[in-house]
Amino acid sequence: MPEEGLNWLSRSELLTYEEMLSVCSLLVKMGIEKIRITGGEPFVRKDIMQLLTALSKLQGLNELTITTNGVLTAPFIPELRKIGVKSVNLSLDTLDANRFFAITKRDEFANVMETFEQLLKHDIEVKINAVVMDGKNTQDIIPLVELTKNLPVSVRFIEEMPFNGDGHIYTGLQWDYIRILDEIRQKYPDITKLTDSPFSTSYNYQIPGHKGNIGIIAAYSRTFCGTCNRIRITPEGELKTCLYDAGVLNIKDLIRSGVKDNDLEKALLNAFSHRSKDGWEAEQNRSNNIPAHESMATIGG
Repeated sequence: MPEEGLNWLSRSELLTYEEMLSVCSLLVKMGIEKIRITGGEPFVRKDIMQLLTALSKLQGLNELTITTNGVLTAPFIPELRKIGVKSVNLSLDTLDANRFFAITKRDEFANVMETFEQLLKHDIEVKINAVVMDGKNTQDIIPLVELTKNLPVSVRFIEEMPFNGDGHIYTGLQWDYIRILDEIRQKYPDITKLTDSPFSTSYNYQIPGHKGNIGIIAAYSRTFCGTCNRIRITPEGELKTCLYDAGVLNIKDLIRSGVKDNDLEKALLNAFSHRSKDGWEAEQNRSNNIPAHESMATIGG
């Protein structure tokens, strides 16, 4: 999140928990089997566990997962385990406390590492999300890879995307997925390719003898778009069928206008059936060709 923070929205501009639960319930009835709660940071929100508990009880939902920065998460981990959360994505761009502060502008490294340790202790699958940023944390690639030697964790390196917020200049991609893999291969030439699942957004690898594995997500190169089956709903209720689009349907407005579930379902299906073929087309179709410059903290890390 930007050092100066964000322009916080009024509560009325955000989906209520009841609205979130309602739309999630509808989507599960439509066939969605997995829900991930991301953010911003989920645990900033008051009573987040009430929402997660309610979601965990939806009939037909097979998987409830969370993406978190780990700052506030540790105290909730036993309860997460209790309601059936089996996997958590932990955003962690460096294992160095000083670089962590330089990147995040916040002195929270110890809290994040406590969350990491508690997740492992409670046998919750951990996926570490590390955005590779030129001049900021490329020296952390190998230390992060080395976590997979003795720990059953997945470390996923993500190409930097142009979601840095207004005034934060994106200078272009310096570390694409090929360069990231080459960097790892220099240290571990015997790294082997794993079979990717049908809708995987990552290219997956393992180093022989390591307990964990490695993923590389071509988030800027957008090479996985043809098989992507993700949708995203922002806190303001905007449906995004691609991170690079500007929003294709305002679900909050429809709900508050009193739309019936069957009409909302039709609107959702229409949006799904007209999704862009890839992230390049989604970005090109933004109104007035406005570039994708939101902060990732507002659309979901």
